[in-house]
Amino acid sequence: MAAPSPHPFDPLRPDEIARAAGIVRPHFGGQEPNFRVITLLEPPKKLMIAYLENEHQNQPIEDVPTRHARVEVVVKGRANENQLFELYVDLGNEKVTQKQHVKGKHSYIDANHMKAVEAACLADEGVQAELRSLNLPAGATPVVEPWAYATDGMNDMSTRITMCWFYLRLLDHPDANYYAYPLDVCAEVSEDLKVTKIYRLPTNPQERIHHEKRPFDRRRIHPADASEYHPELRPASRTTTKPYQVVQPEGPSFRINGNQLAWEKWSFRVGFNYREGLTLHDVRYEGRSLFYRLSLAEMFVPYGDPRAPYPRKAAFDLGNDGAGLNANNLQLGCDCLGTIKYFDAYHNTPTGEPLKMPNVVCCHEQDDGILWKHTNFRTGNAVVARSRILVLQTIITVSNYEYIFAWHFYQDASIFYEVRATGILSTAPHDINAKERVPYGTVVAPGVLAPYHQHLFSLRIDPAIDGHNNSLVIEESTPLPTNDPKVHNPFGVGYVTESRTVEEEGGFDLDFTKNRTFKLVNEKQINPITGTPVGFKLLPFYSQMLLASPESYHARRSEYAQHAVWVTRYTDNDHFPAGKYTMQSAGGDGLASVIAKRRATGVAQSVRDEDIVIWHTFGSTHNPRIEDWPVMPSEKLMVGLKPVNFFSGNPGLDVTPSTQEKNQSVLYTGESAQSATCCQSKL
Repeated sequence: MAAPSPHPFDPLRPDEIARAAGIVRPHFGGQEPNFRVITLLEPPKKLMIAYLENEHQNQPIEDVPTRHARVEVVVKGRANENQLFELYVDLGNEKVTQKQHVKGKHSYIDANHMKAVEAACLADEGVQAELRSLNLPAGATPVVEPWAYATDGMNDMSTRITMCWFYLRLLDHPDANYYAYPLDVCAEVSEDLKVTKIYRLPTNPQERIHHEKRPFDRRRIHPADASEYHPELRPASRTTTKPYQVVQPEGPSFRINGNQLAWEKWSFRVGFNYREGLTLHDVRYEGRSLFYRLSLAEMFVPYGDPRAPYPRKAAFDLGNDGAGLNANNLQLGCDCLGTIKYFDAYHNTPTGEPLKMPNVVCCHEQDDGILWKHTNFRTGNAVVARSRILVLQTIITVSNYEYIFAWHFYQDASIFYEVRATGILSTAPHDINAKERVPYGTVVAPGVLAPYHQHLFSLRIDPAIDGHNNSLVIEESTPLPTNDPKVHNPFGVGYVTESRTVEEEGGFDLDFTKNRTFKLVNEKQINPITGTPVGFKLLPFYSQMLLASPESYHARRSEYAQHAVWVTRYTDNDHFPAGKYTMQSAGGDGLASVIAKRRATGVAQSVRDEDIVIWHTFGSTHNPRIEDWPVMPSEKLMVGLKPVNFFSGNPGLDVTPSTQEKNQSVLYTGESAQSATCCQSKL
């Protein structure tokens, strides 16, 4: 039996990836292209709106969008330089519909190239001579960690340059923490794998790049339990934690059909791609349309150490590395608890073959405390409904850091997006003799500096609140005046809300002093009880925006970090707030530039009662603590989307009250546990 046709939102299947590569190859003559990307080119939204309406009304679908792939390949030019091409491939008619040479841009980080850079760097005689001058301890192993060069205006960015940072694995164990021994050697490697510069790094605030030969300071060597995280290299773990098992005797409440997921009153489709990782499509509650697409669009991690060459540490962890490419293979009992459904994904090899990425998304349910409760103080009767949430989680590892990304769906029609950051701090060498405190970092071990840095995320929200024409409303809570004879406020306690609807594209800031709230509303759909437009509100994560100077390359490259909330008109395949190609970018491709260019043409883009996209910038200004070493406890950031005057009452009111008969909790008695009878339902 033939496999069912994929849904238009489904990621490319393995056979489609191979077919797309086969269609593309003849367009490069006898050259063998290096396939960097073979991914789904999502259908035009206008086609999908009609498709989805027919689908949800169980009507025949006659106009099924043709499957298309977006392909990035790299080939060698006449001067043996790498040339990047982007192609659109019509898989239904097996033809290339668009081919573009993307001059001056680079695709995401090539893992094979980075391995070659590492090998070339360590094989270089100049590097070896520099390492010998360190007089390293016997048995120690130098480790090279290659990073993409973050543009700083000091070099030509038309070809790839890789920064090679050096560390030392002191213990003979593959999982020894080499970040505990950063070396003061640095090298730059060219596109053609040549070491072009070798120098010594500054190790105190007054120092600059230099060539002074200094041996490794053996006073930096410290006990393993101060800097090692792997259990084989540490004292025995604590034994006080008893087993905790999540048991669902009747199985989970969710239902899954391919990439279609239904849970409680929710339905949506699960997507996945090399760059954004997990994406969600056609999100509905009780059949009502809420969001066309939800995704994490970008993450920028600029380091705040001003000494050259450290400003070159500024990574776009999605645009440069890819959340999908770096997704973990999640494991039962470790990354997710309970009854788990895993989703696999497919990428492609450099030769264009499909590459399976197993278990990149886990789906499970969690108890989330109390959803609602009330005790009638006259009768003493309590009704408690516990909150069950559906979690879709993916975890990525980008060199030293781990990021846990999770969408939480609630029974009251709320959605929350959670980010947890953990992993190991990226470190720099520090002069152990320095008496002056480094103002832009924290010393976490002898000779080890953890520089200050930021993590700045962009959440892309494509609303479809009861339809695809929506507006952004900014609401503020303000006190009523006390000395205005036209206003009745004799006791000075009154306050009201004032709202304005955004008319044109732009960026906006948060203001907790005014309880500034951003609402996504459908002005044509009025709640019959409140008399106001139906909508959802953004519950932002309050955080500092980019600290780098507006004139810096950091700011030019990460324009979305200027403001916490942006609104733009929808454009097909416009998914990236810092531009499509962030590798060694010079800036000018982000949200601010796109909006400015549209305004310069004299055609300001209206966003009122239009198909719009909301972008929320949030993150963490991470000034490391010693408690973040050697592995940092996860730091949690949470963004919410909550209905506001969308329903006629509490949408979670019909959640079944909790009872001991179902939950079977036990009472701790000191020596043993026994069945309890608390929280019995009297309904």
